[in-house]
Amino acid sequence: MRDILGVTVAALAILASTGGSPAGAADAPYDVLVFSKTAGFRHDAIPAGIQMIRELGATNSFTVTATEDSNQFNAANLAQFEAVVFLNTTGDVLNATQQTAFENYIRAGGGYVGVHSAADTEYDWPFYGELVGAYFASHPAIQQATIRVENRAHAATAGLGPTWPRTDEWYNFRTNPRSSARVLATLDESTYSGGTMGADHPHTWCKTLQGGRSFYTGSGHTQSSYTEVGFRSLVLGGIRYAANRTKADCRPETGYTSLYSGATTGWSQAGPGGFANSNGTLTSFGGLGMLWYSVKEFRSYSLKLDWTMPGDDNSGVLVGFPASADPNSAMNNGYEVQIDATDTSDKTTGAVYGVKSADGAARDGALNPPGEWNTYELLVEGERLQVFLNGVKINDFTNTDPVRSLTSGYIGIQNHGAGDDVSFRNIRIRELGGTTPRVGPITAASGKCVDVSGSSSTDGTKIQLWSCHGGTNQQWTVNGSTLRALGKCMGVAGGSTANGALVQLSTCNGSGGQNWTAGPNGSLVNSPSGKCLDANGGSSADGTQLIIWTCHGGTNQRWTLP
Repeated sequence: MRDILGVTVAALAILASTGGSPAGAADAPYDVLVFSKTAGFRHDAIPAGIQMIRELGATNSFTVTATEDSNQFNAANLAQFEAVVFLNTTGDVLNATQQTAFENYIRAGGGYVGVHSAADTEYDWPFYGELVGAYFASHPAIQQATIRVENRAHAATAGLGPTWPRTDEWYNFRTNPRSSARVLATLDESTYSGGTMGADHPHTWCKTLQGGRSFYTGSGHTQSSYTEVGFRSLVLGGIRYAANRTKADCRPETGYTSLYSGATTGWSQAGPGGFANSNGTLTSFGGLGMLWYSVKEFRSYSLKLDWTMPGDDNSGVLVGFPASADPNSAMNNGYEVQIDATDTSDKTTGAVYGVKSADGAARDGALNPPGEWNTYELLVEGERLQVFLNGVKINDFTNTDPVRSLTSGYIGIQNHGAGDDVSFRNIRIRELGGTTPRVGPITAASGKCVDVSGSSSTDGTKIQLWSCHGGTNQQWTVNGSTLRALGKCMGVAGGSTANGALVQLSTCNGSGGQNWTAGPNGSLVNSPSGKCLDANGGSSADGTQLIIWTCHGGTNQRWTLP
């Protein structure tokens, strides 16, 4: 087995060195529609793009149907495809009926990939603007520029280095998509002429929208782009993500401070073994040891890091431990969030080691297999530790051990032993300032937002699902066990504990009906009733009333807090 895994690691290293990225050899077969209709400028690279995607499909488990016929955008036809690629489309290419069919396809879990001038398409269709993430504004002449890859965990960018010089036509966008999408790569405007977006110029990003997945890259103007190993790998990863064949944390991300992005300044090794540091990647060897960030204790924070392992390997992330040169002391006095492909349920990936198992179904649905990258978020607030894997909550643990405390401590990554090879990238942290409330949207699994009807602050106002628009009536403050908007609290009408009781806005009064706690599988539990926040009838339509209902783990009871 170790010989086989060694060959796999070598193959991954070769792909990385050539700017490629491994596709999932075991992907279940799927179907992709490539749409290249133009009602404006027509790129001469379209045939090369279609040919490239056909070639990628032939070796990566998907079939390709290429079309410029808008009539293929109907419910029955779209249902055949796991992803639709808008390849250098321009102008208004779908009528209202076709637009509705595509919106319903995305809401039902379909995938979208936009290449280059896909952002120069359908300016008068708001849904499409949300889906692509940003519209085209202008571009300078074709020239070389440097792309800076800020997320190397996504399948599209995992095989790229931190910088990627290449020649193309570089788009400026009308808006910055960072607030609604996870930016994967940016343009360094100091390396070329004609950039207008400044120091933060997103170029490639991913996002979720109303149940579907979206990936966009501004590259792809020139015919030669489609022969480049790195670009082919980028598009392949985007297609696999859109088709739900690889997982990624595509939630927007701002406010994080890098603890490791290539330099180990501030990190100390405890115990035997250690970590090799190359290409912005830490790879464990020997052990049992621990590399810990010894500069500072952290109290309330969101810690994110990317990790991968070649096979059945073992490592973990340690939190909440006192300063120590002994890794065993760190495990005994803090907590380890495990990384291990196979072990008992309380000692495998996502578990708080030896204490609390992960939600197995949620974990398995979010986990990428050995050989691909995953992203952890460890959210520590007081004695509570929540674990997110590729953006999905898989564990929720509250410490009650008087010997240990999560309220302050150090963080570290484990090198478990010889042959237990796990690699890490992009370790970053956002300190929450102790009890500082978190503010932002509450999103449903459908991609819709929790919304106060009509932006009214009147007691009894309906709380509902609505398309996300960033308005103040969709901005919620997580303050202790309360969820607040417009200066009032989310609560259950009359403090009822019955199934179907309405959820509404009312003056904050400290009653149990206004108390909510995070439950398993992304649920929000109303404390006195023990029932879950629920989108009535399983609907995701705008205006769907929120109620409480017996917890059942369904998608209409899954929520992501700010």
